[in-house]
Order: sequence, then structure tokens, then C-alpha cells
Amino acid sequence: MTDFLIAGQITPMNVALHDACRAGDVPARLLPLDIAARRACVDDVLLARIDVCSTLDGIEPGVELLTQLEHAGVRVLNSAEALTAAHDKLVTAERLAAAGLPYPLTVSARPGAAPELDFGPPYVVKPRFGSWGQGVLYCESQRSLKRTLSRLRGCGWFERGGAVVQQFLPNDGVDLRVVVAGGSVIGAIKRRAAPGEWRTNIALGGTRVPALPSMQAMVLAMGAAAAIGGDLVGVDLLPTPEGLAVVEINGCVDFTPEYAAPGRDIYADAVRQLLHRASARTMGLAASEF
Repeated sequence: MTDFLIAGQITPMNVALHDACRAGDVPARLLPLDIAARRACVDDVLLARIDVCSTLDGIEPGVELLTQLEHAGVRVLNSAEALTAAHDKLVTAERLAAAGLPYPLTVSARPGAAPELDFGPPYVVKPRFGSWGQGVLYCESQRSLKRTLSRLRGCGWFERGGAVVQQFLPNDGVDLRVVVAGGSVIGAIKRRAAPGEWRTNIALGGTRVPALPSMQAMVLAMGAAAAIGGDLVGVDLLPTPEGLAVVEINGCVDFTPEYAAPGRDIYADAVRQLLHRASARTMGLAASEF
């Protein structure tokens, strides 16, 4: 019998997915990745819930293990390649640019080297592997950017992984996070920055407001997920004078029931869409054998 393996830590989000599986009579296990990898069979579906390191200098251990599982024939959702593309902001920029999707202009910044800028201020500096709004800095001018990068010298995550410098997209301190599972939108939330703060992260005091995404938002979010090959991701969209733009893709997205459309169970919808995606891939592999 096929098991749905949720490979990650015991968090409210992962437990909710596990409970949704059980409620839908889907055999499920919530296990650390290394244990899930030892128990996974070819018939199983493994959802990788690997985040960036808390030190902001890379991805949590397990990417190589996911690659091995994929090569062994295990159906891995949020593959090693997809997680790398979501968590590494330079790769995210490359994938979205190749797909022709709106995303802030982005360049790499390394210790001791001036970034090669082909766009003007203001700028946003972020850890290359970042999350929770940590280490994200606003620079109003090239002089401010130079000072900021100089101050980052000696910072652990900057020395090991570098940073990205992005074009700042003017906003009113509000963005839209859209959750995409198995290629379909299953929920969304509007996030409002705390007073005096321009970053909308909940970890920085932001608040959530229920929201129904527009068709434009859904199409853009699904396109962004497809561009990186993500099976369960959060896509952060920012309204700009030119329309919506993608500002982040979260490869280990957390969401709560308030993300769901009225009358929907977002966790049950996530499991349903992910199993459908896994089944479709199996059919695709079977068809390719003939």
C-alpha cells in the first residue's frame, strides 16, 4: 500500500498535513527525512519539507538524499531541484526570468566584490538563502548600498553564501501569499506590515487578512511554481504600478486554516492535489516506457 511520507520536523503545519491524510484514509507518516528515506519504497510518495538553515547560509541537510531517492524511483514532491530553486534566490531569479515572469531585477553580492548593477536605487539586500524577513535591508542609494555591504563583512551568512541585491518595488506594506499545491491554487492570505515596518513577514509583526486571489494572481502564482518545479510552495506577490510581481517563493511554506477559501479545508485540499500530482507523474512515467 502506498504511504504518504511527510519528511520534516514535528511542526503544526506538518502535523496538520498528517492529520488531513488520516482523515481522508490516506496512510501517512510524519518522519525526519533520514528516517523517511530509509523506509521509503518505490510505491510511496514523499513530500520534502526542507527549509533554509536558521543561520541563513544554505539549505537544511537532505538535498543530496532527496536526489538519491528520486534516482531510486521514489516519487518525491518538492524535489531537490525544486527546493534549491526556491531557497536560492539567485536560482529563483534565473528561473523566473527564463519563464518571462515579473520579478525584481536581481544580482549577486559577494564579500570584497562590488555587485554588477544595471539598475538604480533604491535597493533591497537579502541573504541568498533567507527567510522570515531576517537580514533583509533597505538601501536608498548606491552609497547606502556600499555601506550596507561593507557592514556585512564578517557576518556568517554573508561570508558563506553571499547576498542578493534586488530592485526595490514600491508598495504600501501589503503583499499576497498564494499557496500552490500540485499545480493548483488552494489558498491565499494578504499580509500587512506592522506599523513602521515595510516588510510583511509575520515573524516581524505582520498581520494576516483573509483574501480571495484574483485570476491574475492565481495564474502568476501557478506560473512561478511551475517555473521552479515546485509541488507545494508559497508564492509572494506584490502589487506594483505595472501589475503584480513575484517577490519570493517559499519552498517550505507554512499556512493556517485562514488561508482557505470559504468552506474549504486547505490541508485536505493540499493532500488531494499532491496525491493527484504524484499519480499523474506515475502515469507519465508508465506512458514513457512504451
